[in-house]
Amino acid sequence: MQNNPRLGILLMIATTFVFAVQDGISRYLAGNYNVVMIVMIRYWFFAAFVITIAIRKSGSIRAAAATRQPILQITRGTLLALEICVMVSAFVLLGLVESHAIFASYPLLIAALSGPVLGEKVGWRRWVAIGIGFVGVLVILQPGYTVFAPAAVIPLAAALMFALYGLLTRYAARKDTTATSFFWTGTSGAVVMTLAGVWFWEPMTATDWLWMGALCVTGASGHWLLIRTYEVAEASEVQPFAYLQLVFASAIGLLLLGETLRPNVAMGAAIVVSAGLFTLWRSKQTT
Repeated sequence: MQNNPRLGILLMIATTFVFAVQDGISRYLAGNYNVVMIVMIRYWFFAAFVITIAIRKSGSIRAAAATRQPILQITRGTLLALEICVMVSAFVLLGLVESHAIFASYPLLIAALSGPVLGEKVGWRRWVAIGIGFVGVLVILQPGYTVFAPAAVIPLAAALMFALYGLLTRYAARKDTTATSFFWTGTSGAVVMTLAGVWFWEPMTATDWLWMGALCVTGASGHWLLIRTYEVAEASEVQPFAYLQLVFASAIGLLLLGETLRPNVAMGAAIVVSAGLFTLWRSKQTT
């Protein structure tokens, strides 16, 4: 693997922008059609993309699918598919700005759960940062006002699901290649979403099919860019720039979707991101 941090950073910035555009399109489509159907169609295209990439990297579908831990891989793929459904629902109910502000807590959840799930050591400094980060989440949620509202909990649930997915991915990497995990992510997710989504099929207008096509293309493009990012640079060097998805998604919500940015959301998001960046820095210092 080459090590080109500058190119990796540029690719990560491009990745976060493409994923933010994908989120904006998802919010639009899910506001007019069933979320499960939208995610199902998106996964059909994603599965085709995953299979193509896996075959290119592994030589054949059989080689790409070879794993000694199929239950773990299927669980990972299913968890990610369900997380996407939950997060897209949050976009519709809360908007991109607040959903991403809360979802930005997922690196803190990964740090907090890496001990019990993976047996990794989490020092007191990171525990303090995790605690501060969740103070930021509470600032966003406004305790005593919206903290118990179901809509406010939805993106937090998505963050927890994505954190578990990330931890299971790291666990799977102990025995399987990245290509194998990527293959199972797309295919198992597509199967699960098809089994659920066919019951919620709705006719779409021609214009919205174009938007659906754009959603599929941005999804595949974002994942391709992410793969390229980790091919050219170390994860620790580019991961802090993943927070730009919050910035780009918020800009789309504010400028194109008519959302507003409440002061408590801006303040809470700043706390969450700062705490997350500190945990990333500490993990790099201790490795």
